[in-house]
Amino acid sequence: MGRLNYRHKQRLFIYGGLLIPLIYFVVIRILPILYSFNVSFREWGMLSPDKPFVGFDNYTTLLSDPLFLKSLVNTGIYVVVGVPAQLIAGLIVALLLQQVVKLRGLFRTAYFIPYVTSVVAVSWIFRWLLMKNGIVNALFIEMGLGPQSFLYSPSQAIFWIIAVMVWQNIGFQMLIFLAGLQNIPKLYYEAAAIDGATGWQRFVHITIPLLNPVMLLSVVMASIGFLQSFTQVLNMTGGGPLDSTISVVLHIYNLAFKSFDMGLASAATVILFAIIFMLTLVQLKVLGSRFQQE
Repeated sequence: MGRLNYRHKQRLFIYGGLLIPLIYFVVIRILPILYSFNVSFREWGMLSPDKPFVGFDNYTTLLSDPLFLKSLVNTGIYVVVGVPAQLIAGLIVALLLQQVVKLRGLFRTAYFIPYVTSVVAVSWIFRWLLMKNGIVNALFIEMGLGPQSFLYSPSQAIFWIIAVMVWQNIGFQMLIFLAGLQNIPKLYYEAAAIDGATGWQRFVHITIPLLNPVMLLSVVMASIGFLQSFTQVLNMTGGGPLDSTISVVLHIYNLAFKSFDMGLASAATVILFAIIFMLTLVQLKVLGSRFQQE
């Protein structure tokens, strides 16, 4: 009987320990999401006492708003360009660091420091560097090249923001790929070398297939990160010039805290949530099944 009571206490402790973070997650994450669905179906002006139910009017207004559609296109550019660039850069750095013997910890720390540095600070440093009269243009002039508009160019600005985001997240991707590379048995490489496989063949037929689970995690996390692009955009360009860099999250921020229209902001949030949810499911389904086949 005493043993049974001990087992009950043990289970109570385990389930209690699991229940506390679950309750926190529900209160902090799930309930606000459900509440935002409610707000999205109402004309919810922060300065208006009335919150009438308007159905799907907020959604139809957004989908007919050129600025919101522009933010969707820009967010797509962030994902399509940023995710592959971030993964490739992280994998290259991880492969190079794997070959380093001396000062390995120093190099890993140096690449990881930008990831733990304040995003706001990094954004303002690059904004300062890429000013029209900034250091980068001064170097261009010294080399006999013409000055560039950088963040002041509607055609260039979004790609410079992506470059900064990729640079700051290389350290995180590097750690993920290093963990995956260290789990690949060296026996495979040695056997392939004995069979006469080149370095590129070993990379394509051994490294890439065995890194597939790590790549799936990296793709999903990087995609979510770029879909939620906000801090770099706000601090580097504010969504300009000519709304060429505005993201969905920045547009939501402007609707909520500049226009004080929480109904439209919540509707945009729900749309973004649906995009992230569906894209994540597709990535897990498509990439996960392909990786299992390989």
